[in-house]
Amino acid sequence: NTFLRTLSNTKINTAWTKNDKIAYWINVYNAYTVKLILINYPVSSIKEIDRPWKTEFFPINGKLMSLHEVEHGILRTFGEPRIHFAINCASRSCPRLIQIPYTAANLSKLLDRQTKEFINDEFYNTISEYSVIVSNIFNWYKKDFKETHGSVINFINQYSNVTIANQKDKG
Repeated sequence: NTFLRTLSNTKINTAWTKNDKIAYWINVYNAYTVKLILINYPVSSIKEIDRPWKTEFFPINGKLMSLHEVEHGILRTFGEPRIHFAINCASRSCPRLIQIPYTAANLSKLLDRQTKEFINDEFYNTISEYSVIVSNIFNWYKKDFKETHGSVINFINQYSNVTIANQKDKG
């Protein structure tokens, strides 16, 4: 609760860097996702909660916000596709939640670590040189990966232990 109060009362100012802002909003998303589960406990799935991502239930500087607003209205606007592996939607298909708060200083390292771990985890993705079965995250946010890397395959190849052969990206 102390961490949530700190997040809710923190004022972003002009001295904040892009990385300060991304780290802050990832922490907001993850902390309030956990809070949402605790508010509704016991639930076996976040999907049992009515409108879990669109309900405005937490204050940031006095304004009620939703997880959807943080993810789509704020985080995605930074043009950093690795955020998709740092935020956890409390669903089995989401990347794991780490126990380290994001900061501007550790942001790039943690985003790289989370992205690499997710892409190479066979629970989420099966990647070989000529066969690729990937998480729906890559379909849902295809635009984010293509804008920064030209294609989803180029993005995956940057972090995968197996290089996907040069082939046309379908979309």
